[in-house]
Amino acid sequence: MKTDDFDFELPEELIAQTPIEHRDESRMLVLDKQTGNIEHKHFSDIIDYLEEGDTLVLNDTKVMPARLYGVKEDTDAHVEVLMLKDLGDNNWECLTKPAKRIKEGTIISFGEGLLKAECTEIKEEGIRVFKLIYDGILYEILDKLGEMPLPPYIHEKLEDKDRYQTVYAKVIGSAAAPTAGLHFTKELLKKIEDKGINVEYITLHVGLGTFRPVNVEDVTKHKMHSEFYQMSKETAEVLNKAKQDGRRIISVGTTSTRTLETIMNLYGEFRECSGWTDIFIYPGYEFKAINALITNFHLPKSTLVMLVSALASKEYIMKAYNEAIKEKYRFFSFGDSMFIK
Repeated sequence: MKTDDFDFELPEELIAQTPIEHRDESRMLVLDKQTGNIEHKHFSDIIDYLEEGDTLVLNDTKVMPARLYGVKEDTDAHVEVLMLKDLGDNNWECLTKPAKRIKEGTIISFGEGLLKAECTEIKEEGIRVFKLIYDGILYEILDKLGEMPLPPYIHEKLEDKDRYQTVYAKVIGSAAAPTAGLHFTKELLKKIEDKGINVEYITLHVGLGTFRPVNVEDVTKHKMHSEFYQMSKETAEVLNKAKQDGRRIISVGTTSTRTLETIMNLYGEFRECSGWTDIFIYPGYEFKAINALITNFHLPKSTLVMLVSALASKEYIMKAYNEAIKEKYRFFSFGDSMFIK
């Protein structure tokens, strides 16, 4: 299976640069994964596709203002740091630019010394491990000094940083938003619950994989970076009951999907747990946890296009993407949505 099999031509003007005014007014392409049938709707119509007894699973991770701009203490050279993974004890894995200037022992100062980072390990692909030095609460310092780490294809400044958070974001720790969830409003979630649909939450902190293209020719040779996930006892019980009763489990986003599938692969059931996952889902994968998926439109040749192609077949996904391009849907993080039923 070749990476180029998942390529497609996307006009640059279809890459959404800003969120639309009302979250749930984005367009929604509905794809029947059995027949390939396509419908064109708006996201608020999702309620018509959900049935009493369904369980909707959302990722409640919260994006950190994790992009920092600092200077090397020895030379005053400017450095950009993107915090990706909390390794514990104030050690963080970070993507750095320009990485070649950062050696072991290099100290970077942010906000005139409000936060300092000492490089303790050099890794590949611009990754460095830093020991953070500060007084007070780290996330309060990041709120003062950090910027939202918008993806590189977004060039417009984000006026309201809350628009790169879901309305239910709770557990801080992500380097990117679980963007399928950006379409929900609190009012829409209440309507969904009032219809008798279970709304449950898991956590997966979105990390480096979001920013990394697949740059091997053979899909099966790609290595995913690991991301932290957790599931509560209460959520596990609701999901196990849904499985026993033959009810649908609908994941919101590829991050929720990867968490649910990881847990089912490990235990053969849902259970209270936490850990690190590097699961890579591509065509040929047999889904054990989910029945349907709410997602966005993804980058060509990305692991995310491969995941949705595993659920609905590459043929149907490429047909749906070509239709979305023809109909001028908005793509990527601030773009329109897709429901694979």
